[in-house]
Amino acid sequence: MIKIILSDIDGTFLDNDKKTPKLHADALKIVTERGIKFAFVSARMPEGIYPITDALNMPHTPVISYSGGLVLTEDEKILFDKKISHDEAKNILAAMRSGWQDITLSYYTGRHWIVEKIDDRVKREHENTGAPFEIGNFAELLSENVLPNKIFVRCPPPTCENMETVLSKEFPALNVVRSAPYLLEVMDKSVSKATGIEVLLKHYGISLDEAIAFGDNYNDTEMLQLIPNSVAMANSPDEIKKIASAVTDSNENGGIYTYLAKIGVITS
Repeated sequence: MIKIILSDIDGTFLDNDKKTPKLHADALKIVTERGIKFAFVSARMPEGIYPITDALNMPHTPVISYSGGLVLTEDEKILFDKKISHDEAKNILAAMRSGWQDITLSYYTGRHWIVEKIDDRVKREHENTGAPFEIGNFAELLSENVLPNKIFVRCPPPTCENMETVLSKEFPALNVVRSAPYLLEVMDKSVSKATGIEVLLKHYGISLDEAIAFGDNYNDTEMLQLIPNSVAMANSPDEIKKIASAVTDSNENGGIYTYLAKIGVITS
């Protein structure tokens, strides 16, 4: 019996315009009305996730944010909160600034998104997620021991790919991964969507076999490998489709709804 649906957001639950397709809104409403939990599993911060259910006039769901770095119940109780260490954060920020030009850095800590300057990329991220940002100084935050859950970079795709390759080798204690061709996410090495899911499932007393996970990209790999009932969207890269136990329609075509209907979780 399925007791929880786990879904990535961008490229999975949302369409390519960052909107909720009607079929996915229907799926969310139907399964939660049946008493099945629905949890978003994303690199986004909580404030970039809650606008999705707010727009549907629905209660907040449990969230696994920062790709597992911060886990919250539907009542926003913190179950897990993992930060990057002071020295690792300081050193990788210095390496980023000295090694590459034309990058936009963001510093996420708890429920706060901090930037040192506002540019078009910051504005675009705000428009895409609905999350509010604050102006701050990363060095001052570190000096006050306000450590980040995630360091986030927006940059041109070739730069992003190069940063991932170089920084992954230089900082083995950190998880450095692209979540899109132009987005780089940095978290503590112990953090992944899979570890966040394990925390959430343990809290609710739900087994891996009682979950279904939907994803579309490389940062969903650990999640799709962990959950036996794993589903890749049709818009996923071939490597991700091979990892999942099933493939459904694309994010544009309501793939979450069609798969849940196919296996009988949603019935007409």
